[in-house]
Amino acid sequence: MKKISIIENRRVLRKKKVKAKIFRGGINRPRLCVSKSNKHIFLQVIDDVKNATLVSLSDKEVKAKDKARMDVAHEMGKKIAEKAIAAKIKKVVFDRGKYTYHGIIKAVAEGAREGGLEF
Repeated sequence: MKKISIIENRRVLRKKKVKAKIFRGGINRPRLCVSKSNKHIFLQVIDDVKNATLVSLSDKEVKAKDKARMDVAHEMGKKIAEKAIAAKIKKVVFDRGKYTYHGIIKAVAEGAREGGLEF
């Protein structure tokens, strides 16, 4: 049997709570899903009814060499909002997954709000 660390257990519980709130919040609205690794950030607007990705964005498309990672995340939020509005999507549900609403995740959300998306 695999022993789960305390930190991993907290992540799993946090993810369950976030998923429960998202599906309770909006079935008719697509979700803005944020994924990140140690080096990269990925954003997707997903329609769960059709099981399709409507809009996606990677930091490779936005990244500048002299910018900090937080600035890149904020810019990515604005750019995903532009793409979503071009695809006639104005309201989304923000899916932060297992990550806390802090740092890069918060910067993406603020950028998306500035770009015109409603959560």
